[in-house]
Amino acid sequence: MNINLTGHHVEITPAMRDYVTVKMVKIKRHFDNVIDINVMLSVEKLQQNAEANVHIRGKDIFVETSSANMYASIDSLIDKLDRKILKHKEKNVAHRNNSPFKNQEPEQPD
Repeated sequence: MNINLTGHHVEITPAMRDYVTVKMVKIKRHFDNVIDINVMLSVEKLQQNAEANVHIRGKDIFVETSSANMYASIDSLIDKLDRKILKHKEKNVAHRNNSPFKNQEPEQPD
């Protein structure tokens, strides 16, 4: 899992980088097939924005949040991302378990 962290009108401090990487472990724990994550932190007037684009096999998941505090934005971003990834994972599991070939019974010779 590669994490690419960029800042727009904000300097990424080592503390911010560590905070984001520690929080992203939660995503890795729920879903192992994450290829890479692009996180962009930005500041616009009084709004602290955080957005992430997660590239997983077969899909890209995009989430964005804003708050008055950058760390609160990162926490909210991780929560939203976690919910979206779990939803995607549940869809895949349900799709895999309901395949039409699995429900067919083998033919019995007479």
